[in-house]
Amino acid sequence: MRILILSDIHSNIVALEAVLADAGSFDALWCLGDTIGYGPAPNECIELMQKHATVILTGNHDLACLGKISLNDFNPDARRANLWNGTQLKPANREWMLPLQPAHTADNRYYLAHGSPREPIWEYLLMPSQALANLEWFHEPVCFIGHSHVQFAFRCPNDEDRCERIMPEGNSHITLTSDARYFINPGSVGQPRDHDPRAAYAILDTDKQILTFKRVAYDVQRTQEQMRSYGLPAALIYRLSVGM
Repeated sequence: MRILILSDIHSNIVALEAVLADAGSFDALWCLGDTIGYGPAPNECIELMQKHATVILTGNHDLACLGKISLNDFNPDARRANLWNGTQLKPANREWMLPLQPAHTADNRYYLAHGSPREPIWEYLLMPSQALANLEWFHEPVCFIGHSHVQFAFRCPNDEDRCERIMPEGNSHITLTSDARYFINPGSVGQPRDHDPRAAYAILDTDKQILTFKRVAYDVQRTQEQMRSYGLPAALIYRLSVGM
């Protein structure tokens, strides 16, 4: 199977459409959460996920937009954008989002969590020590995570007390071998934070066990214009240009 793996779309329909066009055909789509929040097109992004997603998680921004967690847990710009996103939701889209969970097991080989296995809503899993600590919270060989908006992987060799970080360069791939366990973050579709403003995603070939990291340029200015037209915070608009 060829699986398209997305995370942190954040209501950026322009970036999402660019990713879907660049990815080509796929057998399944896994979305790791935060489909909405921050950006200008929550309903459009939800409706594309309704059409394409095989598995979709909820994230902290999704939950905030839906009123399931407090907006006080966010900085002022995120709070303002999430409040606006929540008020834009069509009733049917809101109902579709409400039951989504922050973690899921797929095919007994893959664990999916928005943040991390031990804290799927809030933990930013970025350090090798965190990866080691999270290994006991799931049993599958591979865990896909989002939340940090950074594209990377951790390879944790079996029977060794260490995890090595893998930072992709361009469209690069890794082979998922049986002598290790892995954490994979496909990066953010709609708001990258690894100093690369291009939309990020990943492709998993389950037959060959090859994971390919991908980036695609999109019309950032178009998303920024949409955000300005709705009065969304200037800092959120600017960061799209620089990927941080």
